[in-house]
Amino acid sequence: MAHAYTPGLKVIPCTVLRKKRLLPIPGKVLAELGKEVEALDIVAQTQLPGKVFSVNVANRLAVGPEEIPGFLLKKEGDPIRKGEVLAENKPFIKWFKTVVESPVEGTVETISTVTGQVLLREPPKVLPIKAYVKGKVVEVTPNFGVTVESEGTFIQGIFGIGGETNGEIAVAVSSPDEDLTPEGLNETHKGKIVIGGKHAGLATIKRAVELGVHAIVVGGIHDRDLRQLLGYDIGVAVTGTEQIGVTIIVTEGFGMIPMAEYTFKLLSSRNGERASVSGATQIRAGVMRPEILVPGYPKNVTTCKKEQGRGWIEPGDPVRIIREPHFGVIGIVKSLPPELTKVGSESHVRVLEVDLPGGETLVIPRANIEVLEK
Repeated sequence: MAHAYTPGLKVIPCTVLRKKRLLPIPGKVLAELGKEVEALDIVAQTQLPGKVFSVNVANRLAVGPEEIPGFLLKKEGDPIRKGEVLAENKPFIKWFKTVVESPVEGTVETISTVTGQVLLREPPKVLPIKAYVKGKVVEVTPNFGVTVESEGTFIQGIFGIGGETNGEIAVAVSSPDEDLTPEGLNETHKGKIVIGGKHAGLATIKRAVELGVHAIVVGGIHDRDLRQLLGYDIGVAVTGTEQIGVTIIVTEGFGMIPMAEYTFKLLSSRNGERASVSGATQIRAGVMRPEILVPGYPKNVTTCKKEQGRGWIEPGDPVRIIREPHFGVIGIVKSLPPELTKVGSESHVRVLEVDLPGGETLVIPRANIEVLEK
């Protein structure tokens, strides 16, 4: 039987996951090897240097650069408050006195008798790294962080925006083809991971932000709503750093697309349990997918598999099309023709036939689909 290797989105009831939680620069690791951690526990932290501000003391006092040490009230390394006097002259007539105040709170970093400038640095900022997911520390990278291992449900989306967050799963619709509407959200959804059906509009997203919802998971979203929400078009760059007040994960594609029934049922089975989600996405080089992780065994599951699929696709496998004009459409692989086929771009590529739910069969380049792993 013919088969092809292809990447795929994972929708797995229970698997073993490892998450590396590393600092961008060296710092201090706070979690020990073998320790059980919660999602919100800080496992490592470091200090980011504060911003530097330049104050031209020589210019302000109308003196030569080499003269400024005689007018400074602070020396290198001294702390200083915002508005505190940094330097001043002492004229015979007090009305001619000039005072140079600090524009920030911090420390005196450098005094230059060549340029006549004093560099002030704001206090360092603490950068903590949280565990992100409940689990066990199975590896420690000295000065940088840890690897956390967890068993649980793992679901990948096709697209997302917003960073990492955590909260209880709250299913807000009764079926995967039902819209998530503003009326479907209320005060009880504050701090929750809300599961919708086929679509969430701009009004729904704004309502979620008002209520303090941590994340929304739906089948589809319109690109125009996304554009209005962000104020710009998203290209091929990595998402996940957007500051819109809520994380959004789309499981199927752009448009009014019902969430896959299997995905919806799996999320519904974990209703009320705490989950960790991330909207970070990169479609091309260095692929990243938005994800939902729910630690622990689902109902009727007693073991978690360590191997995540066979890594190839065969006839009968469910797939999702990831290129226009059928972006987000789900079907079943009918056949995998071995010969090269000419496509609309005039190039010759390997293709596969996909049967859609309505009975239509499409011929799609193999690079334009991904298998739905379950």
